[in-house]
Amino acid sequence: MIKTKSLTENEKLHLKNNGELSLFFVGVGSAFSKINNQTNLLIIKGDSHILIDCGTTCPKAMWEYGCPVIDIENIFITHSHADHIGGMEEVALMSRYFTRKKPNLILIEEYKDALWNYSLKGGISFNESHNGENLKMEDIFNIKIPTLINELPYKIWEINIDKINLKIFRTKHIPDSEEDREKCFFSYGTVINEKVLFTSDTRFDKELIFYLLEKYKEIKIIFHDCQLFKGGVHASYSELLTLPENIRKMTYLVHYGDNYKSTIPENDGFLGFAKQGIYYIVE
Repeated sequence: MIKTKSLTENEKLHLKNNGELSLFFVGVGSAFSKINNQTNLLIIKGDSHILIDCGTTCPKAMWEYGCPVIDIENIFITHSHADHIGGMEEVALMSRYFTRKKPNLILIEEYKDALWNYSLKGGISFNESHNGENLKMEDIFNIKIPTLINELPYKIWEINIDKINLKIFRTKHIPDSEEDREKCFFSYGTVINEKVLFTSDTRFDKELIFYLLEKYKEIKIIFHDCQLFKGGVHASYSELLTLPENIRKMTYLVHYGDNYKSTIPENDGFLGFAKQGIYYIVE
């Protein structure tokens, strides 16, 4: 069963609850959305929380929700596009020089160096020099590496952060010409507490969805990447329409563009577009 709860006008976002598994979408928009914040997701259960991705609009959005991003203790990064990592430099610098506390950064081992060397290092590493050496990723973050628990037919990693369990899998996101997921650039989705499937960014991958639903039979809800046109590096609405009815009726659509008002997913058997600023409570 899924319940929803909206933040009231003067209510602040809190990082603790009474123990239920709660998903709060900081944003639900695509990378270039001007109506919604970018798709970043906060998981809360009891005293535990994990922020999935911290994009360019995330720090401002979190501040507007009354919960500064520097209060976040655990972050899981799915891939390197700016709408997923654009706020990480602020997190790093504020943590280093303001709170003086390292946040936990959950990263798949194979992706760790690529995130640092290609994306984060330039704005962070060279702020300090000690005995001729600049800052390393480990100077800023406590790195948490999930354990590989499944290799065939799909790699799956697992990590527990207190009461929150993540099963992490690779997605086929970029480039659009590559069908071998191992040759795609690093990009990941996750199953949360074996109840929620969150794809993050992915092209349409029906076989992977079927596999995860069969393997984790307690999945109650899916939040799936969706763009409202064909082609490119995201799952299109027309492709998602080919999912069986029983899967569509447990699926919310996220990461959508600003033209979403012309589409009514409920008419096609989906749960609808996920909304930002709302708690999705999974029972």
